[in-house]
Amino acid sequence: MNDFSQDLNLWFIFAAISIFSLFCTGLYFILRYYTSKDANDFNPKDHKNLKNKSKDKVVESAFKSDANKVSLKDALSKSRRNFWEHITFSKTGVQQAYLEQIEEALYLGDVGPQTVTYLVDRAEKYFNVEKLTEDSLKHFLKDEMGTILGTSQMSQSVYSQLKNGFENSQGPVVLMVVGVNGVGKTTTIGKLAQNLAEEGKKVLIAAGDTFRAAAGEQLKVWTDRAKAEIFFPEGVKDPSAVAFDALKKAESGGFDVCIIDTAGRLHTQDNLMAELEKVKRVLSKINPEAPHHTWIVLDANSGQNALFQAQNFHKILNLSGVILTKLDGTAKGGMALAVANELKVPIRFIGVGEKAEDLRPFNSLEFVDSLI
Repeated sequence: MNDFSQDLNLWFIFAAISIFSLFCTGLYFILRYYTSKDANDFNPKDHKNLKNKSKDKVVESAFKSDANKVSLKDALSKSRRNFWEHITFSKTGVQQAYLEQIEEALYLGDVGPQTVTYLVDRAEKYFNVEKLTEDSLKHFLKDEMGTILGTSQMSQSVYSQLKNGFENSQGPVVLMVVGVNGVGKTTTIGKLAQNLAEEGKKVLIAAGDTFRAAAGEQLKVWTDRAKAEIFFPEGVKDPSAVAFDALKKAESGGFDVCIIDTAGRLHTQDNLMAELEKVKRVLSKINPEAPHHTWIVLDANSGQNALFQAQNFHKILNLSGVILTKLDGTAKGGMALAVANELKVPIRFIGVGEKAEDLRPFNSLEFVDSLI
């Protein structure tokens, strides 16, 4: 009898636990139903739409004017701090030890071996005569870096930069933009288009990145905001054909500027680099001077690797300009010196933030003053 009572108690406990579990499960689904408005309306496209809205917000924020414009000195603060924190001055310091610190600091700033060697050699000669102090070092570096970068002060007008040297050319100015994946090429094109539109120019952008499915749509978001027009033919997979037809449309449509976007590619991919050569050849069949400019977008965070990229692109495409992006987020601002010293291609613009106004014409004097 006792055994039966014990079994009965166990069954009651088991039943109670089961009923309680069912009650909790039911309560969970009821609460979930009433606290989610879209619980019964799930759309498989929701995730994609959410991503597109996110992109729209990024683009929208980029074109909002900001009264608190980022100063170049603030943007380069990481690079400046990275340099000076590796040099320690003291009254009993030995000059050779200082020179070794300077050399290390320059390397860490990604100034590049060739440029570091040049600056250290110059420093040894200079400080044989002058006493090495923090002030004298700043004076020396500003002079030498200014010499490397030149006294270039790029025009505030994008169109003036594009027309420089081609004042007598007929038809639209053609700008071809190249670079590896992830450097901010699409964003940069959008900002250039915005600036050109504000100058009153009619801009056509060719969506030449036919490899990435979302590239054309992403570019269209930027062009809509910039009030530019996009040439994005459906079903066309040949970038050369896109570029050719876009330039034809730009000429017949009275456009001032035609920007040719290209697919991001590694400089080591020979077949894809050859494709860029083909795009240039095809454009020259319509206008022998086209493209008037070929600019490469480089991520300053990549340091010396960005220089290697530019060197390889330059061998094939004969670059006429460099745009350095993401300078505000790197401690490797010194790579601008390596680009100027070793590539011998002018730095046209620098990117120091997300907004359209943060893509700024390069001014070597302001840059050196902010870096040192």
